[in-house]
Amino acid sequence: MSRFAAPISETIWDMKYRFKGADGTAHDETVEDTWNRIATALAEVEADPSDWQPKFYAALEDFKFLPAGRITAGAGTERSVTLFNCFVMGTIPDTMAGIFDGLKEAALTMQQGGGIGYDFSTIRPKGAAVHGVAADASGPLSFMDVWDAMCRTIMSAGARRGAMMATMRCDHPDIEDFITAKSDPQRLRNFNVSVLVTDPFMEAVKADADWDLVFDGKVYKTLKARLLWDRIMQSTYDYAEPGVIFIDRINRMNNLRYAETIAATNPCGEQPLPPYGACLLGSINLARLVSDPFEDGAEIDHDVLDDLVATAVRMMDNVVDASRFPLPQQQEEASNKRRIGLGVTGLADALLMLGLRYGSEEAARQTERWMHRIARAACLASAHLAREKGAFPLFEAEPFLDSGSLEHMDEDVRAAIAEHGIRNALLTSIAPTGTISLYAGNVSSGIEPVFAYSYTRKVLQKDGSRTEEEVVDYAVQLYRDTHGADAELPDHFVNAQTLAPLDHVRMQAAAQKWVDSSISKTINCPEDISFDDFKDVYMAAWDQGCKGCTTYRPNAVTGSVLTVSESKPEEVAPPERDQAEMGGEVVYMSEPLDRPAALEGNTYKLKWPDSEHAIYITINDVILNGRRRPFEVFINSKNMEHFAWTVALTRMISAVFRRGGDVSFVVEELKAVFDPRGGAWIKGRYIPSILAAIGGVIEQHMVAIGFLEGEGLGLKSDPQAEAAGQPRGAACASCGSFDLRMVEGCSTCVSCGFSKCG
Repeated sequence: MSRFAAPISETIWDMKYRFKGADGTAHDETVEDTWNRIATALAEVEADPSDWQPKFYAALEDFKFLPAGRITAGAGTERSVTLFNCFVMGTIPDTMAGIFDGLKEAALTMQQGGGIGYDFSTIRPKGAAVHGVAADASGPLSFMDVWDAMCRTIMSAGARRGAMMATMRCDHPDIEDFITAKSDPQRLRNFNVSVLVTDPFMEAVKADADWDLVFDGKVYKTLKARLLWDRIMQSTYDYAEPGVIFIDRINRMNNLRYAETIAATNPCGEQPLPPYGACLLGSINLARLVSDPFEDGAEIDHDVLDDLVATAVRMMDNVVDASRFPLPQQQEEASNKRRIGLGVTGLADALLMLGLRYGSEEAARQTERWMHRIARAACLASAHLAREKGAFPLFEAEPFLDSGSLEHMDEDVRAAIAEHGIRNALLTSIAPTGTISLYAGNVSSGIEPVFAYSYTRKVLQKDGSRTEEEVVDYAVQLYRDTHGADAELPDHFVNAQTLAPLDHVRMQAAAQKWVDSSISKTINCPEDISFDDFKDVYMAAWDQGCKGCTTYRPNAVTGSVLTVSESKPEEVAPPERDQAEMGGEVVYMSEPLDRPAALEGNTYKLKWPDSEHAIYITINDVILNGRRRPFEVFINSKNMEHFAWTVALTRMISAVFRRGGDVSFVVEELKAVFDPRGGAWIKGRYIPSILAAIGGVIEQHMVAIGFLEGEGLGLKSDPQAEAAGQPRGAACASCGSFDLRMVEGCSTCVSCGFSKCG
């Protein structure tokens, strides 16, 4: 009997977490093999691995403890990837050499699969003098564009795009340009952006006082703080960015405030980190721990929770020693502080099982009780580890216990830390768990509400036929199983479509009290929310003790999230696609298509200037439902300089083609690649690289077979790619569907489970 609660869960496991060889051969035959692989790898750090491996396996079994995707996919594979999720890079020097050294470090980190954060406040503003070269500075945003271009060319480990966070202080002279930078839908698409908001700024906002924009001691501009605040609010109201990070509160509450200063976070905001800071993530699946769900006695056993948390802390501490790191500075930082980020997922489902309405005062109290229990269990487990293995090297008892997040901790926990020290400087964080939650049976994600009770997922089978699968929330399915398939859901079942924004804030604030890092959460706002009510959400987050705030309101730049049918509020109705676009409806294939014995195709000759030998590109097509679509690519040349990368490229592109969906994004990705050595002029047009030229040939072929309507009409960045009908936002980069939703600050596809944040 399968351990998976839903077909989509097994699909996610197979696509993202199942260990396979380079030829596609599965090393993990079952999900039990995956759990065994992870447990064995993390137990190897122990003095007696055979004693701990079964305990680690038991924690993983049935998806009770969910290590983050990088650990689940990478542990025990011997691949050269990092098991850490989050990095903040070093402080950017205000010099050209230092800036581009930082760019190189970012590329190396993303190459191994790390999402990164950067504070661009250290770069002098646009127009400032550059001494010695008689020039004016181009400003931090110009260098963010360079970072963005670099990120487009880097594919992170685990087959996902690199993710980046850019922050800027609210007193930087270029803050106004930073706030509006992403109003251009083609700019900085690989960045999340957030403003570092200070306590004095918030005081000035409330007092309607003046606010200076300063760099290196020079005041560049003075304006009303409330005016700047309103500009931040207007931008995020209009296109969902920038986010807001209450940076002074973060530093004040930081357990390590005596040893570090934080100025940036990882891409989703749940990990504020110092320069070269690194953190790994994992989640306790609360939905799997509720006994007697939907009954009067439903509860989570505290002893069971304590034991699971203790095992999870030990496993995550071992990851610090088992992981590779892109840079030696990151390894040193991780070893000196041994940060971990243990959080939860399935919170909303667990509350439903207890009969509590997400967002209510009682639900907030229950959330606070659970997070308190997890925090104290994690601290005690880490203190016991310190007694056994030693405290983290920078531990100092008095300043550590005086930090903002420890001062209200239970006295027995504080006493244990004072006596033994603590193994991990920071322990708790609530991360985005979109894909991991799907893998665990479609439990509710992180501390988010249930997004939708069910939705329909279209799947293309190998024979070209289409099937539909209903994907149901874990708690809803459990309720159906126990009360009948047609049973009406109780009144306390609420979802993100009907929840008031201030209910979101209440839940975030309740969890934050016992989380020593931060929380990744998106506060969904209705499109018709008034601007004043929208601003009240951020002020409530500030007043209630949150460390940051991220909202999402449907808008013209980022599009709309999925809508819910009025007749069946429990079902998501994905937007209909224009049948003329891309040759018809895009669906996701259940597994790669087998290659027919014979295929039709074309071969194209590409002559790159200054190259002795031409490149020949063969594209073969398959016919599905009476239409041709690209199936495989071969690239050949006598120039052996290109041999390795052309083989790799053809394998990757062919694998994408065989998965199905709207694969036109391949064209746009290739066309965006630039060669730092320079491109070439071909037929009166500048082509930035050989790869861009290959992308152009593939696009030409797609147009010829009717897969694309015309040049520049594929997915991604081309402004001509506006589809007819109602606005529906961006398409999924994995399967091409328009079934995207915003979860914990990450765009997540409900058709295939792809998430920008993994």
